[in-house]
Amino acid sequence: MSETTEAGVLRTAVQVDGETASYLTAGQDGPAVLLLHGTYWSRVWLPVLGRLAEAGLRPLAVDLPGLGRSGGELTLETATVPALADWVARFASALKLSGPIAVAGHDIGGAVAQHLLAHDLLEVSRLALVNSVAYDSWPAPHVARFRDPVVAAATTADELLAARRQAVTSALAGAATEQLIIDYLDPWTDPRVRRSWLAMAGAAESRYTLDLVPALRRSTTPKLLIWGEDDAFEKVEYAEKFALEIPQSTLIRIPEADHIPTENAPGQIARALIDFFTA
Repeated sequence: MSETTEAGVLRTAVQVDGETASYLTAGQDGPAVLLLHGTYWSRVWLPVLGRLAEAGLRPLAVDLPGLGRSGGELTLETATVPALADWVARFASALKLSGPIAVAGHDIGGAVAQHLLAHDLLEVSRLALVNSVAYDSWPAPHVARFRDPVVAAATTADELLAARRQAVTSALAGAATEQLIIDYLDPWTDPRVRRSWLAMAGAAESRYTLDLVPALRRSTTPKLLIWGEDDAFEKVEYAEKFALEIPQSTLIRIPEADHIPTENAPGQIARALIDFFTA
């Protein structure tokens, strides 16, 4: 199964655990770069994929199970950071990716990426984090409220879509247009995806990143942090702390950008990722 999303970018799929794992990719050869999302979906990486491919990289922006365009459905058990990291390792295996691989993570996908590195689930050559969760920065209040099973069970489809619309609009900041907001919200029109998202929200716990800090402090793997400065939840101060405490870390700040800076400054972010991943 495959479809073209825009010039040079292809959506295709592979089977993982008997379900469809959908991913965006561009280019055919070159070093693979695994791109992970969190409470959104692979759409967050679309603005930079073509540029990465033009630089000779092979970007792979996967939709986690039950989210975006992937099949399956997350539960509270399978939506934890360790469980998602295990799934990503199986996704990489399904694509027959071997040897060192560059990994980037956005939002909770950044926690998954950190877990992959800290626990050696993949041979991570370089790690990039874009407005990622870190330390005790998460879950953000608009996500954390769904950790209450009573609240989650009582939330209607319209209420969840309204909450996601508000979050997406804020996260896109100056890049927000009605069409782009609709584009981002599209997966949540599917009840299965809404249930998976609620499972991810319910499983969101900062202990998963706090537990990684000792291993990250011992890591000599190169790390790049790219941060929209106006993010009110994954604040740039967390990125500053990470860059100060974790070896081989560099921070690039993106002014006038919020939680999804790839939409605000795609050229700048793509250039930073290309320089980092091809160094």
